[in-house]
Amino acid sequence: MGIDETVPAVVTGGASGLGEATARALAAAGAKVAIFDRDPVRGAMVAAEIGGVFCQVDVVDEASLDAGFAKARAVHGQERILVNCAGIATGEKTASRDKATGAALAHNIAAFARTVNVNLIGTFACIAKSAAGMLTLDPLDGGERGAIVNTASVAAEDGQIGQAAYAASKAGVKGMTLPIARDLMNEGIRVNTILPGILATPMLAGLPQNVQDSLAATVPFPKRLGLPEEYADAVLFLLGNGYMNAATVRLDGALRMAPR
Repeated sequence: MGIDETVPAVVTGGASGLGEATARALAAAGAKVAIFDRDPVRGAMVAAEIGGVFCQVDVVDEASLDAGFAKARAVHGQERILVNCAGIATGEKTASRDKATGAALAHNIAAFARTVNVNLIGTFACIAKSAAGMLTLDPLDGGERGAIVNTASVAAEDGQIGQAAYAASKAGVKGMTLPIARDLMNEGIRVNTILPGILATPMLAGLPQNVQDSLAATVPFPKRLGLPEEYADAVLFLLGNGYMNAATVRLDGALRMAPR
C-alpha cells in the first residue's frame, strides 16, 4: 500500500502512545489521517498538529464507532488504511487472597469482560466496519483495496502473572488475524498484527525511573525500552510491503516475558 496525499487512514487510540506515533508517521508520509480516541482534548490537539481530523470514538460503543467512520469519511473519503491501537491494560490474578484478611477472592468478572470487550471485540468491530467500507473502493494496481494493522502484545504468547484477561484479549487479536485475512483475501485487503514488547508509552513513562530501568534490563538486546516511533516504523513496513499478509510480528528486542 503506497502512502501519499490521496490515501485516507484511520488510527484508533491515536491521541497518545503507539497510536499517536503512528498517526504522526502516517501524516509525515503523506496520508490523510483521522484519529479515533476517547480523549477530545489531546485527540484534537494531535489531529491539528498533523493536519488530520479528530473523531471522538469509544470502540466498544457501536453508535460512536459508526459516527466516527462517517465523520472521517466525510472529510477524507473512504479509508484504505486502518491501524488499531486502542486498548486497555489490566492486572488481576485469577484467584487470590485478600492481603488484610486472607479471604479468597475470584477475579472480577466484569473487569475481565471489559478487557476482552475493548481489546478484542473493539478491534474486531473496527476491522469489520472499515473492511466493509474498503469493499466499496476500486482496487489499486495489483488488486489491493486496503491494509489493516492491529496491535496485540507479547502477552498473547507469554502472559505474566495477573495478565489472564489482558493476555486472553491480545491472544484473541493474534488468533483472528489469519482467518480475517482469509475472509478478505478475495477483496484485496491485507491484515497483519504487531505484538509489542516493553515500549516507552505514557503508561510506562509514569513509572519511577528505577522501575523503567529494571524493565529495560530484561530486554536481551537492545537493553532499553522500545520506542513508539519504532512501532510506527513497523506499521509503515507492514502497510508498504504488499506481500505481508496474515503475519503476527513480535517487536520486542528478543524479550520473552518471565512469570512476573
